[in-house]
Order: sequence, then C-alpha cells, then structure tokens
Amino acid sequence: MAMFAKLRVYLDMIRFAHTVFALPFAFMGAVLAAGGIPPGRTLWWILVAMVGARSGAMGMNRIADRHLDSLNPRTRGRALPQGRLALGEAAAFVVVSFAIFLFSAWMLNPVCFALAPPAIIVVCGYSYTKRFSAASHLVLGLSLALAPIGAWVAVRGEIAAPALVLGLGVLFWVAGFDILYAFQDIDFDRRTGLFSIPAWLGPVKGLLIAGVFHALTVCCLALLIPLLHLGPIYRMGLLCAALLLIYENLLMHRHGLAKLDTAFFNVNGALSIGMFLATVGDVLLSR
Repeated sequence: MAMFAKLRVYLDMIRFAHTVFALPFAFMGAVLAAGGIPPGRTLWWILVAMVGARSGAMGMNRIADRHLDSLNPRTRGRALPQGRLALGEAAAFVVVSFAIFLFSAWMLNPVCFALAPPAIIVVCGYSYTKRFSAASHLVLGLSLALAPIGAWVAVRGEIAAPALVLGLGVLFWVAGFDILYAFQDIDFDRRTGLFSIPAWLGPVKGLLIAGVFHALTVCCLALLIPLLHLGPIYRMGLLCAALLLIYENLLMHRHGLAKLDTAFFNVNGALSIGMFLATVGDVLLSR
C-alpha cells in the first residue's frame, strides 16, 4: 500500500493525465511521417520516450518552483511544498526519467539520440523562463512541439518541413492555452515579480493574444493539407479543432476562471485526440 501511495504522489507531481495533450500529436507526427501506421517497435519507443521526457520535465519544473509553490495558495498543496516527497526523491525521479528518454532515443535512431540532449535543455529551461520573460508561454509551447517533431525524426531519421509546421502548430496551441491557464495566478505573479502575459498586459489583452495564437494553430494545421496531400477526413478534424478552439476562448471570455477546467483540460484533450484520430482515418481511408 505504501508503494502505491508513493506512486500516486509521483503521478500527481507530474500531472500524468495531462500527457493527453502532447502524446496524440506525437503519434500524429509519426503517422504523417510514415504515411500510415509505423512499426509497432517504433511506436513503442516513441511512447516510452514521450513518457520519460515529459516526466523528467514536469519533475524538474516542480523542483525549480518548489519555493514559489509554497507561497502560492493554488499550489502549496503540491507534493514538494507539503513534504510528501523529498527533494532527493524528486531529483532521482528526474534523473531516471531523462535516462529513460535518452535510452529510448538511442533505440529509435542516431538522429533522435543526437537531438535528445538539446531537447532536455529546452524542457528544463522552461522551468526558469517565467522568472525573466513573459515569453515563457512560447517556451512551454516549444517544449511540447518537440514531441511531433521528434516522432517524425523517429520514423524518417530526418527533420522535414511538415514536421516543423506541425510542431509550430503545437507551439502556438500550447502557448495559447497556457496564457489562459495563467489567469489563475495574475495577482500572485504580479506580487512576486513573475512574468506572464496576463500579469503583464492584463486579462483583456491576454485573451486577445491567446486567440491569435490559436488562430495561428489552425493556420499551421491547415498548411499540412497541401504539404502532405491530406484529404476530407483530416479537413473535417481540422474544422472540429477550430470550433473547439473558438469554444475554449469564448468560455474564458464569458465565464473566466469559472470554466477554466472545461476550457483547459476537456477542450484541449478532445482537440489533441480528435486531430490524431482524424489524421489516422485520413491516412488509412482517403488514399
């Protein structure tokens, strides 16, 4: 029972359920790179790499923010501020997670392995950007954008324009919803000197910028249609994704924090899974 209790603490620390945001886009990148379903071995190591990289990144973020989390009423109940997890345990978890990521990259191909250390630098660097720049939302977006780009490289062994376009779409998507998520901490960020777009420019301009980022997301995903000759199923999925993003931004505009959980988790989870399924369906059935 103690082991399972500790496991729950680790899963809570890394918000394991939020893997639903990046993982479908990673598999989407793999499917587009292969023009179909990649080999099972490749998909397995992409999955392991994703879990390792994201777990290490979230663990690093919790370590870097542990003192700030203890001051913020919204986050002081997290494992490290509460003492439910020791700093050494969290650090060991990060090391093991990134070791798993590196091993997985090595099992995929030499290009993935060569790009893995820079990826670790990016995802760890995000943890500190909020201390000096409101561009932290874009850095978080870049961290998740590496997932579909890395999956493309895992399949093809090279970076190509469609992978970068898909990654850019994910970057703007994540940056947009991270701006909305930052509405919770506007007062705290201003008091403690942390940087976020809502704290810097205010809620109205924050909503506007999030909307612009999400419009750019749709543009990037639409650009994949001519680049990869995608068909009607993908286009229908893209239309649904665009409507979900409009719905997300309208929820925040009309209801603010009262609908944040719906706007942040439910809508974005449905978007990522929906785009993946539409891509798979298009690649398998429209060609």
